[in-house]
Amino acid sequence: MTVHIVNFTAPINSATCGQLIAKCSQAVQDGASRLVIKIATMGGECSYGFSMYNFLMALPIPVHTHNLGTVESMGNIIFLAGERRTACRHSKFLFHPFHWTLHGSVDHARMSEYAMSLDEDLVLYARIVEERTQGAREPLDIPDYLKASPRILEPEAALATGMIHAIDECGVPRDAVSWCVHS
Repeated sequence: MTVHIVNFTAPINSATCGQLIAKCSQAVQDGASRLVIKIATMGGECSYGFSMYNFLMALPIPVHTHNLGTVESMGNIIFLAGERRTACRHSKFLFHPFHWTLHGSVDHARMSEYAMSLDEDLVLYARIVEERTQGAREPLDIPDYLKASPRILEPEAALATGMIHAIDECGVPRDAVSWCVHS
């Protein structure tokens, strides 16, 4: 039984999405019995975050996600793909309003499209958080955090809200195979 560890210390974008998919696919092909994704990210692009979440959820082996220090924004969605979720004692999770960077001029139709997409991303994000933290003693108010009132969760609050199952330093087994995704 070989544990493969992927250390994801990067923003969420096209390149890092491709790297994560490649490393995890290789781990499965190499016979990994379990995959641990150790995450430190300030977040990034919604489309790639949702894609990474869906990819990890579909893997044929158990996935354990671990907060190495800070998991922010879309990083929370990737993190929630873990069947088992843990965080270091000195770590945090950040939920904050979405924002986009627009370059150049934008016409009315394109602005409407952006607004619809932003609204749909919020709905999808909230749905995933609700599904993955169901039954928590302290539910998260994701629409509020993503529209107006950011929230930071330290590990104890992450336990109460169902973001994590345990506070753990998540040591590395001697025989583990490690991979890195960073930029």
